[in-house]
Amino acid sequence: MVKKILLLLFIAAGFIAPVRAQSAFPQIAPLDAGFSPERLFRLQQTLDDYAKEQRNAGSVTLILRDGQQVFFHAAGSQDLEAQTPMQYDTMFRIASQTKAIISVAVMILQEEGRLLIQDPVGKYLPEFMETTVAVPDSSERGYTVVPANRPITIRDLLMHTAGIGYGYGVAADAWRQAGIQGWYLADRAVPVRELVRSMARLPMDAQPAERFVYGYANDILGALIEEVSGRPLDEYLQEALFGPLAMRDTHFFVPEEKVDRLATVYSASQQGLVRAPDPGLGAGQGHYVQGPRVTFGGGAGLVSTAQDYARFLQMMLNGGILDDVRILSPATVELMTVNHLDGIPFRPGLGIGLGFDIVTDLGVRGVPGAVGDYGWGGAYHSTYWVSPQDGLVVVFFTQLIPSTGSDIHAKLRTLLYQSLEF
Repeated sequence: MVKKILLLLFIAAGFIAPVRAQSAFPQIAPLDAGFSPERLFRLQQTLDDYAKEQRNAGSVTLILRDGQQVFFHAAGSQDLEAQTPMQYDTMFRIASQTKAIISVAVMILQEEGRLLIQDPVGKYLPEFMETTVAVPDSSERGYTVVPANRPITIRDLLMHTAGIGYGYGVAADAWRQAGIQGWYLADRAVPVRELVRSMARLPMDAQPAERFVYGYANDILGALIEEVSGRPLDEYLQEALFGPLAMRDTHFFVPEEKVDRLATVYSASQQGLVRAPDPGLGAGQGHYVQGPRVTFGGGAGLVSTAQDYARFLQMMLNGGILDDVRILSPATVELMTVNHLDGIPFRPGLGIGLGFDIVTDLGVRGVPGAVGDYGWGGAYHSTYWVSPQDGLVVVFFTQLIPSTGSDIHAKLRTLLYQSLEF
């Protein structure tokens, strides 16, 4: 009887989505999932306070344990000016959270025998068989272009050790002249395959496997997926992932009938929240509604919902399967979620897998969690992680760029773990 009363209280409080939210997951009372209800309430209060204080406009947070929904909360507003409340099914620009999806798609192709991640990228995209690297020197230009010491492999791209940045490295002048800089591609009117072909002619920032360089790797992987599958990237992802996983609200560009569900982007400033310009490229509302709808950016192009993304992550936590639909084998999931860096420095306590960062040392990292946790985030201040040890999937979506001074990610992690009792 006590548990039933607690369940009803948590529904009323917003911990558990009411029926109108059409939850994609079975629901469980926090107490039954190992969470202290009183302590978990601190998280909800904090999320609401951040919206009330306009430290962000609003957010959607979804926490699963062992595939069951423990906490689902929509805080604040989807649009402040229109006074539209945040909804459970609000859609968000997820930016670099696209990378994990692209990485899984590559591994699907490997499981189908259509490629090997040890293969040179040039086997499928010939222009990448011989690339160049910009080496700093004292010349007037500031660098010398030399041949890469070996072909870039698919695994290099998955690990961000291919030496390919976002066009702001040593040879920034060449990338700027080519008109290729920055992670945002939604405004482009050329297919990603054509854009990637131009990238291959430009000097890279480092030799393959020399160091971690964050950049266009997954956009190149998107073009590779198109080449290997013979399908446009959006169609391939729909067929291989979004359809099978019932991710009904994940798209590169927002369908007309869903436009009213897209959250507005705000920017942190000394005067508080400011509505980002429209379209304003990557620091604004973007071209996800109005735009060419041509370039499918595998590095940062998707929009999605908290529930859709949680379904993708739960598939990973389950060892590659969800609702009796197998996407990957357990062996492939294991390969993707262990550290692949060998002597290449990254962030303290973290390594890099194939599409995710990986917690390798909890003490060195210095924040709550567990060894083996994996995750990433997005430019609009979204974040996620999966904890195999604790059976957790955590998704936090908001739309704040730049997010200067925000500590909500750290608060989310701390307040979640302080409420977890077993």
